[in-house]
Amino acid sequence: MMLDDRAKLLLKTLVERYISDGQPVGSRTLSHASGLELSPATIRNVMSDLEMLGLITSPHTSAGRIPTARGYRLFVDTMLTAQREQLPTQSLAPDQPQKVIANAAHLLSSLSQFVGVVLAPRRTSVFKQIEFLRLSDKRLLVIIVSPDGDVQNRVIFPDTEYSQSQLVEAANYINAHYAGLTIEQVRDRLQSEVEKLRGEIASLMQAAMQASSEVMTESQDDVVVSGERNLLAVTDFSSDMGQLRRAFDLFEQKAQLMRLLDVSSKAEGVRIFIGGESQVVPFEELSVVSANYEVDGQVVGTLGVIGPTRMHYDRMIQIVDITSRLVSNALSHRKP
Repeated sequence: MMLDDRAKLLLKTLVERYISDGQPVGSRTLSHASGLELSPATIRNVMSDLEMLGLITSPHTSAGRIPTARGYRLFVDTMLTAQREQLPTQSLAPDQPQKVIANAAHLLSSLSQFVGVVLAPRRTSVFKQIEFLRLSDKRLLVIIVSPDGDVQNRVIFPDTEYSQSQLVEAANYINAHYAGLTIEQVRDRLQSEVEKLRGEIASLMQAAMQASSEVMTESQDDVVVSGERNLLAVTDFSSDMGQLRRAFDLFEQKAQLMRLLDVSSKAEGVRIFIGGESQVVPFEELSVVSANYEVDGQVVGTLGVIGPTRMHYDRMIQIVDITSRLVSNALSHRKP
């Protein structure tokens, strides 16, 4: 999408003005705000071009224009000049991980005045010990102990009946040869070693790995949300209860929120998702600014701010960037 410098400047001015005031921007306002000595007719022509490109639109019968999702995206990608404002100096005490996460969500919402969301660290999929307990002919209890002493239980229904002595032998073999590896590593090794293993050990191993990965997946849904009530004060929402209700539904649906944040876990730096431009953010009225955080150099989770599409993106980028560093530091320097 090629825009000349004049069109770029007018689009940039229009987006900035709309973010500040929340009012559709007319050609006269644009002429003053851009500092360009252009006739109203010329500005109207450029705005008409921008509208044809799908970058701006005119709401209702207003003479002014507002940015579309594509317009915001172009602005964010190519025109955003981050004003380095002084954000309040904050720190997150290297406390319990859950407390750090809760504090980070609160910090994001209080600095942004929108909604702070943190996807808690992914649980380690390493196991220290596995035990099998025979409950009945076709029911076994798998007990999985993680290196930090976390114990998870899962009932499985194998096709074969096993005696308790077979179960003890299989558990001993697994613990001797596979303990300390991640579930993924065990799975890889299993594929190459399954022929060499005795039948009952191989099938119990596979059942145990299935149970372990299910346990890990279930424990992944720790999403901490803070500041939903801030959206009540956002004029873009308070005038439309339907939009507000949809936004609140999103915060209730943790799974959808996780998908939203998890998309960004593959990328580095701060990412911006603008509502309405893709399936990632399901509502046109919401945007997400997110970043990963690390523990000792490993990406373990994502955090971000969810707010109206009309937000000060430069400020949100700073807030999210700083908070991700604070969380990384607090979790990395934890005392053993």
